[in-house]
Amino acid sequence: MTITIIGLGLIGGSLALSLRQHGLARHIIGVESSPAHARRALELGLVAEIETDLAAAVRRADLVVVAVPMDALVTVLPLVLDVTEPHQVVIDVGSTKQALLAAVADHPRRGRFVAAHPMAGTEHSGPEAAISGLFEGKTVVLCDTAHSDPDAVRVVEQLFQALPMRLLYLGGAEHDLHTAYVSHISHITSFALALTVLEKEKEEQRIFDLASGGFESTVRLAKSAPATWVPIFRQNRLNVLDVLDEHLHQLQYLRELLAQEDYNGLTDSIQQANRIRKILP
Repeated sequence: MTITIIGLGLIGGSLALSLRQHGLARHIIGVESSPAHARRALELGLVAEIETDLAAAVRRADLVVVAVPMDALVTVLPLVLDVTEPHQVVIDVGSTKQALLAAVADHPRRGRFVAAHPMAGTEHSGPEAAISGLFEGKTVVLCDTAHSDPDAVRVVEQLFQALPMRLLYLGGAEHDLHTAYVSHISHITSFALALTVLEKEKEEQRIFDLASGGFESTVRLAKSAPATWVPIFRQNRLNVLDVLDEHLHQLQYLRELLAQEDYNGLTDSIQQANRIRKILP
């Protein structure tokens, strides 16, 4: 199978490595708007070649993966579908879905597109962030598959199962709601925590000296690129605002317990939070 990957950052690059590792791609073509990233992707062996003509890169592939940031994805995906032939399959790997699905809802090649979100990643970006095995054992969400051609869905299912990944099926709106709860809120609160510490602790060396595993793991996501996350927050704004309101409510409640020296109440709240162990052992 010849696969074209548009966007050779963390997800696109890691997918290229995984496809090659599992023998799923005979030839991988890369498309990358950054010349520096394109050169690095070639140096790292993520792709066999870089194609500068988007239409040519699409026409040469059996499968096209669009792995650009969310704002660009809404523009690039229709352009890809414009030159897609009936035998080809197109997927995205974006973190929000409603705006994207609306952008291609009436496209004559909509059936060749399968909306996918591999629930995997790190705080790093660019071709050098690519990791072999990033997707193993993770979940991939396939959205609104009833609007995709059955044969296209089968190709995508078989591809992700071979990585291997677990398949989950959601509607686009449902996907955006739940990813706001379990993914997007984690990033925005990590940004807030980093800003809080940077504001209160003026000595950078002291942060470095005292930061332990707990702080590092909690604030790790604050290293994520704004070019990736601002478009996600923009496209999923209402859901992120909803979960932020609840998060702020919970923070305020914990603050009041501490201010009132209600340590029994604080114990009860922490014990309730501990229930997450049953879900995430």
